[in-house]
Amino acid sequence: MKPPSALRSPDDPPDVPGFRTWRGIYQFVFAFFVLCVLALVVIERLFA
Repeated sequence: MKPPSALRSPDDPPDVPGFRTWRGIYQFVFAFFVLCVLALVVIERLFA
């Protein structure tokens, strides 16, 4: 018997609350990464 994740196609919506598409999840993760990098740059300049 195959696990449930193997039965799903890549076009199925993700089981993540607040996101209807995988593209939305990828955009959120990328934006969060950029925000973390910017926060590190600001912290570095404040305490350097």
